[in-house]
Amino acid sequence: MRNDLHASGHAEDACVLDPSAAAAGVHHTAFDTIDSTNAEALRRAGEGERGPLWITAVRQTAGRGRRGRPWASEPGNLHASLLLADPAPIPQASQLSFVAGLAVHDALCTVAPPLAARLTLKWPNDVLCGGRKLAGILVEGETRGGLTAVVGVGIDCVHHPAEALYPATDLAAEGASVSAGQVFAALSRTMARRLAEWDRSHGFETIRRAWLARGPAPGAALTVRFDNTETTGLFETIDEHGNLVITGAEGIHRIAAGDVFPLARPGPAPSANRRYP
Repeated sequence: MRNDLHASGHAEDACVLDPSAAAAGVHHTAFDTIDSTNAEALRRAGEGERGPLWITAVRQTAGRGRRGRPWASEPGNLHASLLLADPAPIPQASQLSFVAGLAVHDALCTVAPPLAARLTLKWPNDVLCGGRKLAGILVEGETRGGLTAVVGVGIDCVHHPAEALYPATDLAAEGASVSAGQVFAALSRTMARRLAEWDRSHGFETIRRAWLARGPAPGAALTVRFDNTETTGLFETIDEHGNLVITGAEGIHRIAAGDVFPLARPGPAPSANRRYP
């Protein structure tokens, strides 16, 4: 389902590229309602679109997160996907999750500076505020004739799910009165900057160091859940391939995929009427 934003209104939620991103050749298409911004980006890729192209929507009817889980898509939150053609050699494609996580973290620090000290990254690319999930990222792609990648970003600006796999929050609940449009403008700028940094570095080390500076504290106790089992250990690092490295009772574990939870759970969600001091 595609419903053009400009035909429907919702000016308060309108997303516009930062001028620096537009000047760099990034394009943007906005919708009022769509099934999924990631699905639309993949459709565009199938039609020959090369990007870089942002797809945004006020509302998604079939938004999804990792492992096909439904993603709550309330109006007022940011739902955006970036289509990229050949952003990296296929063996380095997994690094894009970390690049995107840093870009989202950068954007949130820009639009809500008082929250910056409480914003952290959860492996591989979720952004937390005070230990509660504020933003999620889903990277999908195709490898026929080179890599086509879609970076889906969901940021809870004014709503968050009360019941979720991981405790959640939103910008308004944390005292930040910031619109989805403001967040998107910042994100279009920080994503372009982080992608350029990744390209210039010709490797993962620069991104890895930046991620570690914003990730869990060394020695943080984590549980990693898989489909039918879980393992617990202390956070060590992420390695040169982006694997999570923890030390458990049976030694060192290098983990390529799983759901990560801290052993110490965050406290109650903040009140929605909280404001900055």
